Amino acid sequence: MRRLRVALLTLGVAAVAVVVPFLAAPAFAATGPSASDLLNKVKTCSSPSKGKYATDDGESSTVSICKSGSAYFWKADMDIDCDGVSTSHCNSSTDPWYQNETSFETSKGKPFQADSTHYYVIPLPSSRFSYKSAGIKPGSVAAIIYKSKVVYAVFADEGPNNIIGEASYATAKALGINPDPENGGTDSGVTYIVFPGKVPSTIESNSAIDSTGIAAANAFVG
Repeated sequence: MRRLRVALLTLGVAAVAVVVPFLAAPAFAATGPSASDLLNKVKTCSSPSKGKYATDDGESSTVSICKSGSAYFWKADMDIDCDGVSTSHCNSSTDPWYQNETSFETSKGKPFQADSTHYYVIPLPSSRFSYKSAGIKPGSVAAIIYKSKVVYAVFADEGPNNIIGEASYATAKALGINPDPENGGTDSGVTYIVFPGKVPSTIESNSAIDSTGIAAANAFVG
């Protein structure tokens, strides 16, 4: 489609006992569900969309937006969105479809940077489906799954109202997908699970995205 992620220390010195102060175990970051845990929750499709989407311009419409609990999901391809701040990876020379804006802005009031922030794309509202009516706000976090990898991303850009399956350069790269905006992406095998209203406080920060995404995904898996 183109739019047009206690060491035990023992010391001893010749019959002299050395007391070592207790060392607290380091704090470990919370971890989210595995890819298989998440995929097990989206095996069946309760479809709120009133029509299907194509994965590329001119192709048949085969993809539904589905619902599981409070989450929305779809299974599609991934094309590369390189819109937003111009960089060495994303610019009018590297991407024939490049636009210097994204539909939504960062916490600093600027376009997103596609080769930095993990973000994904939802089709513009239509008679098929309206993300607005579904309660999916700009910046809503999603778990994006490809093979055994899970990357958390935010809703930062809109695509054509009849095409689905797109995410930023940084998202693709983190999933092990070729991020080249013109020749990269993958034709299938990507699952997008959106958690409506779960928006990171700093929506362009991947660490904030991960924290919000992990919490939402753990609640979703239960």
